[in-house]
Amino acid sequence: MHIMEGYLPAAHAAGWGLASGSVLIYCTRSVGRTLCARPQDKFLLAASAAYMFTLSALKLPSLTGSCSHPTGVGLGAVLFGWRPMVVVGAIVLLFQALLLAHGGLTTLGANLFAMGIAGALVARGVFCLSRRIRLPAALGTFLAAALGDLITYVVTAGQLAWAFPDPEGGFAGSFIKFLGVFAVTQVPLAIAEGLLTVLVLNALAAHDRRELQELGVLPAGGQQ
Repeated sequence: MHIMEGYLPAAHAAGWGLASGSVLIYCTRSVGRTLCARPQDKFLLAASAAYMFTLSALKLPSLTGSCSHPTGVGLGAVLFGWRPMVVVGAIVLLFQALLLAHGGLTTLGANLFAMGIAGALVARGVFCLSRRIRLPAALGTFLAAALGDLITYVVTAGQLAWAFPDPEGGFAGSFIKFLGVFAVTQVPLAIAEGLLTVLVLNALAAHDRRELQELGVLPAGGQQ
């Protein structure tokens, strides 16, 4: 879920906004330099943004009474790294808040931190680790997309628990409760997103394998 408009206390909303805004400024400058060096990546980055927007806009009812959605952050993180997905995530979440009433402007910083920053960092880290230990690209992509999805909800649960600690159990008690709200629906959703991301990567490889090799997603001359 996106944390809805006005749900977080003002101090928490401002704090997450400052934290995410600082990271966003850094990433925007980094992405600008990267695209100047490789302008041919613009179309593939735009496709990754469309993928992220479409998946994260799907609002699926949760078995626990909340709602969940895929994040779509894994594909772009695998292709381009975590920094571009912070910028893309900010744009996607802003449009969703304004046009679809998913999330909100006051919670934009918290939602960006969970999905665009933490989700992208974990997805990219998992994929880089998979390349280092020589896992097949398809398996590394699956793990990156699935775990990038799951960590988003773990961070969101932490944000909500910090803002609304349990009267008896404190932060830990509230964190476990919020995780329980998400987990039943989100675990199968994360698996589904991982599989879908592998299918999309295979389609991209069939269309232009050389570009994926240049990006370091596929080994040069190797098998996927």
